[in-house]
Amino acid sequence: MRYDPKFKSSSTFKPMKKTAFFTFLFLAVICMFLCSCGNTKKLIYFQDIPEAKAAAPVALGNYSEPIIQPDDILAININTTDPAATVSINSRNGVYVNGGSNPQNGSANPLAGYLVDKNGNVEVPVIGTIKIAGLTTSQARAAIKDRANHSFIDPVVDVRFSNFKVTVIGEVNHPAAYIIPNEQVTLLDAIGYAGDLTIYGRRTNVLLIRKQADGKNVSVRLDMTKKEMLSSPYFYLKQNDIVYVEPLKTKVLNNDNNLVKYLSLAATLFTAALLAHRYW
Repeated sequence: MRYDPKFKSSSTFKPMKKTAFFTFLFLAVICMFLCSCGNTKKLIYFQDIPEAKAAAPVALGNYSEPIIQPDDILAININTTDPAATVSINSRNGVYVNGGSNPQNGSANPLAGYLVDKNGNVEVPVIGTIKIAGLTTSQARAAIKDRANHSFIDPVVDVRFSNFKVTVIGEVNHPAAYIIPNEQVTLLDAIGYAGDLTIYGRRTNVLLIRKQADGKNVSVRLDMTKKEMLSSPYFYLKQNDIVYVEPLKTKVLNNDNNLVKYLSLAATLFTAALLAHRYW
């Protein structure tokens, strides 16, 4: 029996080509999978809180009532047994004007109310001018009620901020300035109003900018992957706080390398198609 080299090349080399082709295709699929997957650990908040079946205590930062300042807008309501007696006071509240989205119902923000002037006073119909700058809303409520007792019988007074605003910008789903109808607002509340951080938001370095009572601005960076953020003195927000979430470096790289990535993917698929056509 004669040795036929053509028979050997056709019977043994072709399976080797097929094996090389499938190996290349397998590696291409693995590379595509690795490129599309990210590290989900970067997206987890409070990673150092251990998993436990029973409830565990969590320390929160100390809350302090916000202080009324000049240019604040307040909703002041005085209620008595005769609603008509205070209609001129209460009619200034609840009027909606153009503004950002309300976090509760998406409507315009209720910025109408009583403006605190540059001297720290508000002028309320019937009861007159009252100095309330430097007070909390509970202290202002007591001061206004004391004055209202001269004009009304057993008045019930309510004072709230109409312009308690926090601004959330950067890598969040809905960046905006939010008017919040609640004085006790946390950083988590603000981020929740903004639709949470995107997958590209840097959770380890969230920047908070705050204007202090003396007019100076301070900034602090908070790590939302650590539970110590909950006990930070900046966990509770003040009016006019600004929260900025910076992007991860991976977003910048992804944006810069999108064309290269897609060209590489196209070249890989094209090469695989050529090999398939040649060896099948």
